Amino acid sequence: MVTKSQKGRGLGRGLSALMADVTPGGDTRAEALPRRADMNVPIERISPNPDQPRRRFEPADLDDLTNSIREKGVIQPLIVREFPKGSGLYQIVAGERRWRASQRAKLHEVPVVVRDYNDTEVLEIAIIENIQRADLNPIEEAAGYRQLMERFGHTQERLAEALGKSRSHIANLMRLLHLPEDVRNLVEDGSLTAGHARALITSENPSVLARNVVAKGLSVRDVERLTRKKDAPKRKSTPRDNGDKDADTKALEADLSAALGMKVIVEHRPGQEAGRITISYETLDGLDDLCRKLSS
Repeated sequence: MVTKSQKGRGLGRGLSALMADVTPGGDTRAEALPRRADMNVPIERISPNPDQPRRRFEPADLDDLTNSIREKGVIQPLIVREFPKGSGLYQIVAGERRWRASQRAKLHEVPVVVRDYNDTEVLEIAIIENIQRADLNPIEEAAGYRQLMERFGHTQERLAEALGKSRSHIANLMRLLHLPEDVRNLVEDGSLTAGHARALITSENPSVLARNVVAKGLSVRDVERLTRKKDAPKRKSTPRDNGDKDADTKALEADLSAALGMKVIVEHRPGQEAGRITISYETLDGLDDLCRKLSS
């Protein structure tokens, strides 16, 4: 349960709401964990978190932050943990951009707050911190939601409540993870918008269409029209195609696809009790993941 004091805390509210499901007793708020006094640590004794969800650090953004740090220093301390314990070495929990920019600014040490987080808490905090950043690209955001669901068992409803997002927003973004890797890369580097990517999901060959979008500068509406044209013959010959399904069935497909991280097709004839669910996996690793989820 989220208390009044937790509301409005930004990261703290989301973190406490989510992490109550992770650690026995539920009292895993950042405010409740042991904290050591702020201190400065030599920059070479700090390393990034290898499980950091953010993989792209835009040079232009780092340049701006580097210039700001040269002029004013690091205003907000990094959050770190001593890792391994007793080594005098530290691993970043939150603040990798500041650490990278500080290196570029040639600082010898940076201010930190040391906390005693375990591996699970470090990963979850890193994911939540990144999700709540406004400049996260849609693929990174979707991957963060998937990590929270797969690693910690959070539902879309739980994420939506804790992070202040709508469930449909989370479900729609997670559908982007079904796109081929080359299309996801185009979304990550800004060549395609999330709107383009959503329109490409139903395409028979999203990779080819994505390259045409980039080359010709097509709008989202253009992509939707092209997708509808290519799907039209199939809809005529296949009455149970997704285009003829009711809104509830489509929503159920989207929810199941997001929960499993795989394409799910629900075939259910109106007025009948029976139906069929088809789950598609792309690799044997994906099949293993599916088996683990179904047997857990």
